[in-house]
Amino acid sequence: MPGMLVLRNDGFKTSANPILTVTGLGSLLTAPFGSHAFNVAAITAAICTGKDAHEDASKRYIAGIAYSIFYTIVGIFGVTLAALFLILPATYIATLAGLALLGTIGSSLANALTEPKGRETALITFLATAANVTLLGVGGAFWGLVAGLAAHLLIHGKFRKKQYRLSDAQRAEQK
Repeated sequence: MPGMLVLRNDGFKTSANPILTVTGLGSLLTAPFGSHAFNVAAITAAICTGKDAHEDASKRYIAGIAYSIFYTIVGIFGVTLAALFLILPATYIATLAGLALLGTIGSSLANALTEPKGRETALITFLATAANVTLLGVGGAFWGLVAGLAAHLLIHGKFRKKQYRLSDAQRAEQK
């Protein structure tokens, strides 16, 4: 879901069906070899599909090719890279990841907060996700979605008290 949202936020109007089919088949084929699931990685999608990759949206595929080459190199030298990240302070790694996503986070928040009707819901979703609360072994991204959906239902949903309109006969009866 995050990867698809990033794609749509960057102006790519694509159906989820072909992407889910390809990633599902890829996961099925590589699972016997110990591979984790194929997916549309939100971080990579955010970097490769944003304006930072290229101003012209039709040329942003070059960033995807560059990332695939980089991921292949990381796959070959993964143990060495993991050892490097183990010696770096956790704060440094978190800061580096935050800086890489700064543009995407900013533009996503700007887009989410433009519609006045959905501002509160978007902000609650963002803050609940950013809090990264783990509950019942489930991470903050899921609970952020739950909080956002709950807020949306409470603010805009059918849970508000219904206002009944009196018929003309009932109004006349009350007078």
